Amino acid sequence: MVRERADAARNRLRVLAAAERLFARRGVAGVTMDEVAAEAGVGKGTLYRRFGDKGGLAVALLDERERELQQGILDGGPPLGPGAPPAARLTAFVAAYLELVATQLDLVLMSETSSPGARLRTGAHAFWRQHCRYLLRDANTPESELRADLLLAGLAAEQVHHWLHDEHRDLTDLTHGLSTAALALIQRHP
Repeated sequence: MVRERADAARNRLRVLAAAERLFARRGVAGVTMDEVAAEAGVGKGTLYRRFGDKGGLAVALLDERERELQQGILDGGPPLGPGAPPAARLTAFVAAYLELVATQLDLVLMSETSSPGARLRTGAHAFWRQHCRYLLRDANTPESELRADLLLAGLAAEQVHHWLHDEHRDLTDLTHGLSTAALALIQRHP
């Protein structure tokens, strides 16, 4: 495995942070690569060599945030990480994943809707699905595979976008409602 040079790693993190700030303010479509380079304080050549284009930059940013959440699930503290009961871990996952989707909504929406069924083919979705199935099985929940899929369908970016932007639901209320739904799914008797 080739290690990234320290200056390259710092530049990558600065670019991702700058892109995240700009995308949050104006959406992915409203930001140019030149603006990201200027905000990050790096040359345009560095940006294009590293990420190729805005799509590559968006994928890298989303990948970074998904990896952070996955790391928290695998070895973070409870209740998100190991050491908590399945129900507590499942609701912690719902809250953390919903925060990720809401924070990176344009990027997640783009990745999940780029083609029919795109959401179901990503490596990240496979990880979320396996994690939810594991927690539901650990709680002896019947039909854990189906219930995991139902939960993740409610967390799809298109659905979250609808709730937040079309219905103007509050993120805190939405998190509470989806966490309650997750607890209902974990029950043995429907």
